[in-house]
Amino acid sequence: QVQLVESGGGLVQPGGALRLSCAASGISFGANTMGWYRQVQGKQRELVATITGGGRTNYGDSVKGRFTMSRDNVEKMTYLQMNSLKPDDTAVYYCNAARDVFPIYSYWGQGTQVTVSS
Repeated sequence: QVQLVESGGGLVQPGGALRLSCAASGISFGANTMGWYRQVQGKQRELVATITGGGRTNYGDSVKGRFTMSRDNVEKMTYLQMNSLKPDDTAVYYCNAARDVFPIYSYWGQGTQVTVSS
């Protein structure tokens, strides 16, 4: 059974930092692309960052230069370091594991709330 479990969300003041973690189980971790996405109620889910099995990263325009995504293929963990947080970063953040070659899949975690407010 595949599980993605996010942690590390919470309330932080503008300009502050948070580190999100995603623990994966039930999948061959090194052979996929991991991603962080976020969603505000009533809006579409948007890309925050992705990282390939080899460590190549891609970031959404709104977080470039502030967020850093990393992964530990041995521990099956993915991280999102979020610095210089803004109120617009407030959202539920979701971890995603995906492959676009056989076996094709896309799995989602349950999400963790991040609130940036003074």
